[in-house]
Amino acid sequence: MENSTEINALVKLLDDPDPEVFHHVEQRLLEHGQSVIHFLETEWEKSLDTLLQERIENIVHQIQFKSIREDLKLWYHSGAFDLLQGALVINRYQYPDLDEQKVINQMEEIKREIWLGLQYEMSSVEKIKLINHIFYTVYGFSGNTKNHHDPQNSYISQVLESKKGNQISLAIIYSTLAQKLDIPVYGVNLPQHFILGYIDESKIEEHEFGVLFYINAFNKGAIFGKHDVDQFLRQLNLQAQPGFYAPCSNVEIIRRILRNLISAYENLGSTEKVEELKELQDILTDTAIQP
Repeated sequence: MENSTEINALVKLLDDPDPEVFHHVEQRLLEHGQSVIHFLETEWEKSLDTLLQERIENIVHQIQFKSIREDLKLWYHSGAFDLLQGALVINRYQYPDLDEQKVINQMEEIKREIWLGLQYEMSSVEKIKLINHIFYTVYGFSGNTKNHHDPQNSYISQVLESKKGNQISLAIIYSTLAQKLDIPVYGVNLPQHFILGYIDESKIEEHEFGVLFYINAFNKGAIFGKHDVDQFLRQLNLQAQPGFYAPCSNVEIIRRILRNLISAYENLGSTEKVEELKELQDILTDTAIQP
């Protein structure tokens, strides 16, 4: 009760013309963290003062951004095991009120459709063809070729709604669905492209890096082989490196989402967003406490 009385009193002082008073009030509200957001949003709705609304928006954003930084650090330092969770933290940068349960439910619904068609004796290629049928034909997912640089392509919640995404967001959804069904599909960090590999650890002797074949999530789940990757690298005049063929870490995938977003916002001239996303990028390049 005391807290809400103090918060209400602070909110009432937000339009104080004295910069020192405002700075003090702002600092106190930031210290309270998430608990003040409801009060601030209520005040914003009641107010017609554009300066006050701007101040409220700025404080709310600072609190939410601090929460994203902390959650990304926690995800990274505790091993970055859940790729979808990492993507959802980044998603909250643009959509702070994201209903994560809704995203998880949407994924579960698609997973269930695939599961209903799975049969024990299916080969690895047949399993991928089933995923492709459900994902691209039944649900209508596709690569966003018309507006490839739109930042919305990098936010999982938006891709699930619009059914359009870039290479990496479609690959994250695709591989998450596959892994939930014990189908070993993992991200492969190819330059200028992001693909998936179907991994069979038991065949690592026969198949380099344990990859049976590759999948292009951006192109309706097209299946291709190592020689196609070789050819792609030749076209780019790049020397083949193991990292271009083998599964990459979840941290590398989230870093790549951030790189895409930075590039997208640079194109739009959103310098503040670019700076903040670089801050998030720095969290994932902190090698001092590597998991």
